[in-house]
Amino acid sequence: MSASDPAAVIILAAGEGTRMKTRTPKVLHKVCGRTMLGHVLATARELSPARLIVVTGHAHGEVGAELAEQAPDATVVVQERRGGTGHAVRTVIESVGLIRGTIVVTYADTPLLRSQTLAELIGVHESRGAAATVLTALVDDPAGYGRIVRDSSGGFAQIVEHADATPAQRAIKEINSGVYAFDGELLADVIKRVSTDNVKGEEYLTDAVGLLRGDGHPVASVQCGDPDEVLGVNDQAQLAWARRVLNERVLGRWMRAGVTIHDPGSTWIDVGVRLEPDTEIGPGTQLEGETTIAAGARIGPGCLLRDTTVAAGATVIQSVCESATVGPGASVGPFAHLVPGTTLAGGERVAGHDRAAAGGRRPAA
Repeated sequence: MSASDPAAVIILAAGEGTRMKTRTPKVLHKVCGRTMLGHVLATARELSPARLIVVTGHAHGEVGAELAEQAPDATVVVQERRGGTGHAVRTVIESVGLIRGTIVVTYADTPLLRSQTLAELIGVHESRGAAATVLTALVDDPAGYGRIVRDSSGGFAQIVEHADATPAQRAIKEINSGVYAFDGELLADVIKRVSTDNVKGEEYLTDAVGLLRGDGHPVASVQCGDPDEVLGVNDQAQLAWARRVLNERVLGRWMRAGVTIHDPGSTWIDVGVRLEPDTEIGPGTQLEGETTIAAGARIGPGCLLRDTTVAAGATVIQSVCESATVGPGASVGPFAHLVPGTTLAGGERVAGHDRAAAGGRRPAA
């Protein structure tokens, strides 16, 4: 099995997310038009795992519905009680049985993690014949995270949790991301030995790494070059931050592909949007859902387009378009609202506060 094809990717999605203070399960909050769980599923799929496994919890109904739509082939394992990350993985193994090969464990609230980073984790894990490989990161403020302690030669020595760290260890800025690659057979054995001897009385996956090293098995580590990738989303402020970071990535990708974006700071583009080169996006523009913009079209300033198709050479200014079709060379705005089902023919013009009739065409202004 190649380094890019793990035996399984396990996505932990059972957290309650109480700090979000909403009725929506944490992992179903959207970042740039896609749920956090959806982002992590897409990242996992890029690794071409033999098995895709998702652990859900108390909100299985809503999360399960999302999985049925986005990943019907995934194996869903329900963690009936909150017993920690180690308990979640143990529940998987008890449910699906022994998995031979490399197992990647990641989280549904880390929507910024790239598949290239996980591929590097797998590559190092397999090339070194490690029992476990830890994804780490250097951060400015490591408070609350487990610290990576290294030996005199710079190799991985142990993970020390923040609460247990000495002052010298708390000064370490290399943190444990909680993302791992494991040897499946060794993991199946060691996960049964993880204790609940801690303040929360939970089984921690971190302890499995320590047990493997204590048994004399090699443990490796990979440092993630971009710490933003591994920082999880736990509240609304962190969710907004994740949106900003991912939006910057999306804008950068389109600008490198030949799209002109006049003011990246006021432009928001969902991950499902498709743009052709020579598209021009003005300030204060939001492109949502499955919107498609053809070459030579100009969108903005001040526009919201949702699930809308804009043909080549068309112009949309200071307007809202929802599930509409704008023909070649057509002109929309300022201050127009194309309601769902509207179709404008090539060269047609719509302006003012009028709304195009749903399913029909507005006469040329």
